[in-house]
Amino acid sequence: MPDDGTLRKQLVEMLHGGHAHATFIDTVEGFPVKQAGVRPDNMPHSGWELLEHMRIAQNDILEFSRSADYISPKWPDGYWPASPAPSSEADWRKSVQLFREDLAAFEGLLQDRGQDLSQPFPWGDGQTLLREALLIIGHNSYHLGQLMLVRRALEA
Repeated sequence: MPDDGTLRKQLVEMLHGGHAHATFIDTVEGFPVKQAGVRPDNMPHSGWELLEHMRIAQNDILEFSRSADYISPKWPDGYWPASPAPSSEADWRKSVQLFREDLAAFEGLLQDRGQDLSQPFPWGDGQTLLREALLIIGHNSYHLGQLMLVRRALEA
């Protein structure tokens, strides 16, 4: 197996954001949680909807990457929360914590040298761990930008 340590390190760094991208922590810390269910004018999603969508999608990618037995939620409804608002601030905190735990678990997959980044999983349609890492990076980056815009609109 080629030495891909540099690539793995860069993928982990990109999972956490920064550099030219907002980080998850910077975006959710200080978010006006009491307004998490508000959809600002001309914006299609609330902060809660975006946070939960990111958490659900990331968890889906993680579990798909770990197991052939995993069954993804039904698209698209299974990837979005049923309500635009959390039922409590504790739900927001729990979602943030679960997102962080899943991110750490995926990071563990990337750091496991026994996991070949470019070997297609025996299940799926040719997906690789590298592809799934790039999918999480792109998806989270996109929705973190949206979440930051919602936060700014709520704070204005």
